[in-house]
Amino acid sequence: MSHRRSSSSGFTLVELLVVIAIIGILVGLLLPAVQAAREAARRMSCSNNFKQIGLGIHNYHSAFKSLPMQGAGTDDNSNAYIAYWYQQSDVYNCKMLSILVSLTPFIEQQALWDTIANPSTDNGNWPAMGPTQEQIDYKPWTSEIPTYRCPSDPGTGLPALGRTNYAVCVGDSGYLINQGALTVWLHQNADRSAQSRASHRGAFVLHRQLKFRDVLDGLSNTICMGEIATDLGDDDVRTIPLGSAGGANPLDNPNDCTDLGFRDPQRPQFWGPTAPGRTASTNGRGYRWASAYNPFSAFNTILPPNREFCTSTNWANAEVLPPASRHQGGCHILLCDGSVTFITDSIDAGNSNNPMVRQAVDGGAGNHLPGAPSPYGLWGALGTRANREVISESL
Repeated sequence: MSHRRSSSSGFTLVELLVVIAIIGILVGLLLPAVQAAREAARRMSCSNNFKQIGLGIHNYHSAFKSLPMQGAGTDDNSNAYIAYWYQQSDVYNCKMLSILVSLTPFIEQQALWDTIANPSTDNGNWPAMGPTQEQIDYKPWTSEIPTYRCPSDPGTGLPALGRTNYAVCVGDSGYLINQGALTVWLHQNADRSAQSRASHRGAFVLHRQLKFRDVLDGLSNTICMGEIATDLGDDDVRTIPLGSAGGANPLDNPNDCTDLGFRDPQRPQFWGPTAPGRTASTNGRGYRWASAYNPFSAFNTILPPNREFCTSTNWANAEVLPPASRHQGGCHILLCDGSVTFITDSIDAGNSNNPMVRQAVDGGAGNHLPGAPSPYGLWGALGTRANREVISESL
């Protein structure tokens, strides 16, 4: 009787290695597509957050017949000069609350608003509307509100308190924007009043109550808010302002921080070794959603999106504050009609070396005087609320 030897079936080592190589190639081809799909989903979620904020602004206006004020809140009710920009207090907030605080009950955050407006002893002995925004023990200021965060931004945790990726537009000039309408009250001076009216041309002015009727250029032609990237502690020029001027004068040349070589020539997205001292790590972009300090919750339309901060004095007085994002190639903006659009970094921004529009104390002449059209192209024109500029481009 003969026995027939059966042959065994299976993969050889070479065949197995070929299959593994093919799978590796396919995964390598698919990963970029998967990442792109994830970023597209995050970008859509960011846009939806902004639409919800826009709806909240319109509902607020319907309820109170005005826009929420950037720089609202409480003070000590005295007539003395108050250092609003750096004073700290446990009993009032120095009138430095951002509009994001007023919007909380209009974006499904009624419980948080109730905690702020009507505090109970269960949450500590805090005043109505809270203390100043650096108080880490005050829980509302450290809250992370999902509607105020872009999913593409990885920033989280200390040294920030509650982060935000959405900021108000304060116009196309940086002159005295750290004071806003307080310029008039603090100095009791007609010249200061004229300077404020000339310079503060955005949909929001610090400490000034505005309404939709003040937006004469049209709600669909005026930026209300824009996206900002929060600081990650990596010396990004978009997210950490310089702590001192270093000779820069952005009022006369908004491009000065680039012209002076403060950016790293090898990696222009980061500050270089010749840049003057950085500000404290607690003062990064978007670090306090409740604060009306400009680096935390405001931007202007001078340099195009994703450009650098620039200041003539210090971080809190920065005059050039472009919007920025973690999306590729631009950032979202919220127009005053409630629509959201994506603005690319290459938007027409006019002449970035042109002096800012203002009524300067030293007089002068040129296309930076009160009433002048924005020198910063389409981008600057979108940032003004009542400058009578015709915008023919489709966003």
